[in-house]
Amino acid sequence: MDTKTKYLGLEMKSPIMVGSCGLTADVDKMVEMERAGAGAVVLKSVFEEQIIYDIKRNTHIVAPTDNYGDSYEYIAQHVADDSLNRHFQTIREAKQRLTIPVIGSINCFSYENWLTYAVKFQEAGCDALELNMAILPYESSLSADDVERTFAQVINTLKKSISIPISIKVGTYFTDMAKQMQQLSWMGIQGVTLFNKSVQMDIDIETESLKNASYLSNPDEIYNTLRWVAILSKKMRCDISASTGVYTADDVVKMLLAGANSVQVVSCLYRNGIDTLRQLNDGLQQWMQKKGYESIDSFRGKLAVQPNEKASVAMRTQFMKYFAEIV
Repeated sequence: MDTKTKYLGLEMKSPIMVGSCGLTADVDKMVEMERAGAGAVVLKSVFEEQIIYDIKRNTHIVAPTDNYGDSYEYIAQHVADDSLNRHFQTIREAKQRLTIPVIGSINCFSYENWLTYAVKFQEAGCDALELNMAILPYESSLSADDVERTFAQVINTLKKSISIPISIKVGTYFTDMAKQMQQLSWMGIQGVTLFNKSVQMDIDIETESLKNASYLSNPDEIYNTLRWVAILSKKMRCDISASTGVYTADDVVKMLLAGANSVQVVSCLYRNGIDTLRQLNDGLQQWMQKKGYESIDSFRGKLAVQPNEKASVAMRTQFMKYFAEIV
């Protein structure tokens, strides 16, 4: 069975790729992922906040003029460059040791650094770049129009500045998901990842303080992604990478049937080990052999909502079947 496919125009030996996470900050682990059958890896995200934290930690100051006066900007830039260079060294080593695509990942909040980091990632040798642009609507002053302008500004600027493929990783916080994703695909990007897994907040009632909930996804979380992949895959002018809740080979098959070009896994590797990739690929090949499919393209998108169908087919039919046995 031929499991080769393309994502972002990149040749992949398998549609199963490892999403951005702590595991993909380690080149030895990425080599292990390739041996286990990963089609590509997305490097651990570089967060602008982390760079700022490194600057503060290394300069030991709160206000720029506290200790360094006018030299602060020079020192801060040196610290930032040093912090970024560690990531770029990982990229260069990964490109030397891996044969599968290596995709960079960045998350910024200032417009200037989206451009600065993107150019540096391309120079370091990344095959593509995933922009982690999950914007949470936590400010009442932030409107849907503001979010749209942010996406458009970043995408249009990066398209003019870098030549490697661009993918956008988004969250689920859109008032008009279908329209926004379609419009994003019209901006000339090569891919969209559905969806970002946000760290959830919890409260420790003993210490009366905030804490993080589990950052790993659960198998039940696959269904929201599956629905949106099915709704969007035939309406987009770019590839879709499906993420969140993928644990088994059956999950991979479902995402491909819904129209995904690739499937990203993270949580199942943390819980069950990197060798899980081998099991996922074996299971995918066994299903294809049982069904008589010779290639991914021979069944990909078979159960997607077709362009001439209403998206409600993926939203209402379960309700009607359960309660009225209409379908």
